[in-house]
Amino acid sequence: MRPARFSFWGLLCWLVLSLAAALHPSLLMTWQLTGVILLAILIIDAWQVWKLPALTVERQVLKTLPLGVWSEVVLRIYNPTPRPLVIDLFDDYPIHSELQGLPQTLVLPAAAGMETQYRVRPQRRGASQFTGVHLLLHSPWQGWKHYRYLSVVTPIRIYPNFATTTKYALLATENRLGQLGIRKMQRRGQGLEFHQLREYRAGDTLRQINWNATSRYKKLISKEYQDERDQQIIFLIDCGRRMLAQDGPLSHFDYTLNAILLLSHVALRQGDALGLMTFSGESRWLMPRKGMKTLTQVLNTLYDLQPSHQTSDYLLAAQQLTKQLHKRALIILVSNLRDEDHDELLLALKLLRQKHLVLLASLQETILQEVLEQPVETFAGALCYAATLEYLNQRTRAHDSLKGHGILFLDVTPEQLAVKMVNRYLEIKRSGKL
Repeated sequence: MRPARFSFWGLLCWLVLSLAAALHPSLLMTWQLTGVILLAILIIDAWQVWKLPALTVERQVLKTLPLGVWSEVVLRIYNPTPRPLVIDLFDDYPIHSELQGLPQTLVLPAAAGMETQYRVRPQRRGASQFTGVHLLLHSPWQGWKHYRYLSVVTPIRIYPNFATTTKYALLATENRLGQLGIRKMQRRGQGLEFHQLREYRAGDTLRQINWNATSRYKKLISKEYQDERDQQIIFLIDCGRRMLAQDGPLSHFDYTLNAILLLSHVALRQGDALGLMTFSGESRWLMPRKGMKTLTQVLNTLYDLQPSHQTSDYLLAAQQLTKQLHKRALIILVSNLRDEDHDELLLALKLLRQKHLVLLASLQETILQEVLEQPVETFAGALCYAATLEYLNQRTRAHDSLKGHGILFLDVTPEQLAVKMVNRYLEIKRSGKL
C-alpha cells in the first residue's frame, strides 16, 4: 500500500492546521478532530482498495519476434468491480529490449474490460519471456495505491531478423530481384542439366540444336538447360570472439545469421540441400536437407546461438566437418579474418578443398574506412590514420595470399554480406564449379 495524492494533500493541510493551533490554542480541538477524521477517511479508503477482487490480465504477442524490430504487445484487462477503476500498469518485458508505451495509467470501465498496447524491440536473440504484470490500483478517494503483481508468463523466441528473407521472397515472386542488389545473370542454354526442348532463338549455339527433333518438326529445335540441382551447401559458422565485434545495433554474428537466412532461402529455392556447422563456441550440426521446411530448421538451430570468447580454431573445425561430409559440397566459411590467422586458416582451407569447393566470407569493420575518410588534423589523428592503414595493408596481403592459393574469397562490410554472398553463390552455380 502506497500513499497517493489525497493522502499527501490531506497531511499537508493537517500540518498547516497544527501550526495554526500552536499559535492559537483555541484551534487545538479543531486540529485534533481534523486528524481523527482524516485518519478515518484514509483507513476506510485503504480498506476499500484492499478488498477489491483480483483483476484478470491477458497478454497477446507473437511467439516469435524478430531481432531489432518493433513488435506490438496487447494487454487485455478485465475489471470485475461494479465501479470504474483507475490503475497504473507496467509489464515485465524481456530483458535486453527497448520499450515504448509503458508505464500507462488506465481507467477501467465498471464490470468490463479494455485493451491497451505497447511496443517492444528485442536487442538479443534467444529464448526469453514476459513474466508478469505490475499493477497499482487507485483507491476510490485517491488516498492510496495498492500494489498487485499478476504472474502472466508468456514464453517467446527472438529470431534473427527475417525481414530481409521475406522481402527477398516477395521480390522473387514479382521478378524484381535487382531491388535487393542481387544480379540474376541471364544465360541461355548453358546450364548443367537438361531442362526442356524449345524453338530455336537467335543467339543459341549450334551444340544446343537437337537435330533429331529438328528433323521431326521441320524447324530448328534447341535444347535448354538449367543449373544443376540437388547440390549441397554447408555453412561453417565461426562463433569465436571476433564475431562479437559490433557495427551499429547488431554484432557481426547477427549480420552473419541474417545473411545465412537469405542465402538459405535462395539455395533451397534452387533445389539444393542445405546444412550448417558451428565452431569455436557451442557446437551445432544440421545435416544437409532439401525443401523449404529446412529454413525453419535453420532458424530453430541458430536463433539462440551466441558468439563466445574462444579463439577461432579453423583447423579443428575443418577436420570435424570433413568427417561429417561425404558428398562434394560448397562450404561457406563465415568469419572475421586477421592477418595472424593466415597460416592456420590456410591449412584448414586446403584440407577442405581436397574434396569440396570453399568460399571464405570475411567481415571487415565499418569503422576502418570511416577512419580513413576523416580529415587528419592532429598528431593523434595522424597516428590513428597510419595504424589503420597499416592494419588494412596487412589484411589485404593476407587476403591476396589466400586468393593466390585459389581460395574463393569475399571481404565485405556486415551490411553488404547478405547480398554479396547470394551473388557469389549464384555465380558459382552458373559457372559449374560445384
